[in-house]
Amino acid sequence: MDEKVKQFWYNFCLKHNLAIATKVDAWAFGSNKEDAEELAELVDKGIKTATTSEYVPGDEDMPKVGDWNIILDGQGKPVCVVQDKVVEIIPYNQISAEHAYHEGEGDRSYQYWRKVHDQFFEEEFKANGQKFYPQAPMVCEIFEKVE
Repeated sequence: MDEKVKQFWYNFCLKHNLAIATKVDAWAFGSNKEDAEELAELVDKGIKTATTSEYVPGDEDMPKVGDWNIILDGQGKPVCVVQDKVVEIIPYNQISAEHAYHEGEGDRSYQYWRKVHDQFFEEEFKANGQKFYPQAPMVCEIFEKVE
């Protein structure tokens, strides 16, 4: 975590009476700067309140309810802090239209979400030497922007 992000977290902890040592992750959405910018802005505006990522069995960093996250923009600068409220592992082809809506992207329809996420996960799996499949387990998070 770079110094600007550490300072951002330090200030957040002071303001919200959290121990400075409270565990936090800092990350950006998507696979490029443009996506990171757009999606961070949606979170900051309170439109995007959910996300989906590939489930990796045995991953020690698997999200948990109560986890704190700093959302970064496309330049790696902190935009806001969110806290996980729900974390579930769901087969990709069983993710609901409601979850897609809460992801806040495009027209918020399930059709839009599937189109964009099919492409994203096909590329992600391919980059890891795997083939994407409809029943792939996914981590579905619902979060709340705190600041």
